[in-house]
Amino acid sequence: VFYRRFILGQWAQAEGRVYDFFEPDMVKPVPAGPMEQWYVSCDYGTVNPTSMGLWGRTEGVWYRVKEFYFDSRQAQRHMTDEEYAEALGKLVGERRLTAVIVDPSAASFIEVLRRKGHVVIKAENDVLSGIRLTSDALKEGRIVICEGCNDCIREMDEYVWDLSSEAKDRVKKEHDHAMDDMRYFVSTVLKRRESGGFVACTVERRR
Repeated sequence: VFYRRFILGQWAQAEGRVYDFFEPDMVKPVPAGPMEQWYVSCDYGTVNPTSMGLWGRTEGVWYRVKEFYFDSRQAQRHMTDEEYAEALGKLVGERRLTAVIVDPSAASFIEVLRRKGHVVIKAENDVLSGIRLTSDALKEGRIVICEGCNDCIREMDEYVWDLSSEAKDRVKKEHDHAMDDMRYFVSTVLKRRESGGFVACTVERRR
């Protein structure tokens, strides 16, 4: 695809795995010692799965050290926003969290998180730009998926281009929940830091 597009100047449809360069040896153990900063990224679903990734930074690299993944169809039950917020709290534990990067369409969940005192940032959600940024970050080792993040690792192999779409590149809307939360993190946190910008955060507290 790259050769036809950028060398021959022809249009060619993307095909196969989205992150086709990702191999098992890119999965690393969680680094020893403390992290400098923590974020959670979240792709929220009610019928579809909800995926959350816990990201820690050390020596300039962001590691996905833990995750939460809940598939309501598989579990044959639904979780409430309060239950998801409780799951997020368990994922974070005693760590000092900078912010939660959340699927921008998850209005009710965002409201619950803000009531509980979390700093919430609505994620950047340009899919193709986010995939490109995430690909670069993975290849360059600026983000690393750690052992134990099994649903993220599984989706790396199952996340594919939609070959039924002829108009433009499009990914299949399946096996994409950990992929979306990872993309939200890269597009919202890494992109702003590397562009020299900053992440503006507000906290809403209600009694």
